[in-house]
Amino acid sequence: MNTQKVSKVMLVAVVAAALTGCGNMSTRDKSTIGGAAIGGVAGAVLTGGSGWGTVGGAAVGGVIGNQVGK
Repeated sequence: MNTQKVSKVMLVAVVAAALTGCGNMSTRDKSTIGGAAIGGVAGAVLTGGSGWGTVGGAAVGGVIGNQVGK
């Protein structure tokens, strides 16, 4: 197997495992994780990939997602 094929198989395995782990989470938990993910991406984009921007965006997004998921 070449490296690209192994990478694709590993990516699919990781995504499947992550989705399985979310099966028994509450709506509020899912909203918090979704908000943190979106906030982290937004923070990275807005600050040009800064670590502080990414972490800050994830923190703010997680708080917003938590409140929306109430």
